[in-house]
Amino acid sequence: QVQLVESGGGSVQGGGSLRLTCTASRDTVRRYTMAWFRQAPGKEREGVAVVDITGSSNYADSVKGRFTMSKDNDENTLYLQMNTLKPEDTAVYYCAADRAIHTSLRTADFRYWGQGTQVTVSS
Repeated sequence: QVQLVESGGGSVQGGGSLRLTCTASRDTVRRYTMAWFRQAPGKEREGVAVVDITGSSNYADSVKGRFTMSKDNDENTLYLQMNTLKPEDTAVYYCAADRAIHTSLRTADFRYWGQGTQVTVSS
């Protein structure tokens, strides 16, 4: 059974940085397509970044150049380094996984989800 637990959220001023961590069950990061999504109040959940098992990745245009995703297969951990944060980055951030190999950022393409971690960016 795939389990995903996010951590690292918090409150930060605009221009600041945060690093989110997703701790996954054994071998998930190594064998599954992994991604970060976010959902702001009153908005639909949207894809932020995705990486498949080949290392191919895809980022939302809104975060390119500011966010960097990385993973540690041995530690079963996925990271999201967020720099130059903006108030519009405020959202609950979710880790997601899927058995298929792809770089889609659609929520429908991911089967497993964590419970999320809140990120709040003040102006």
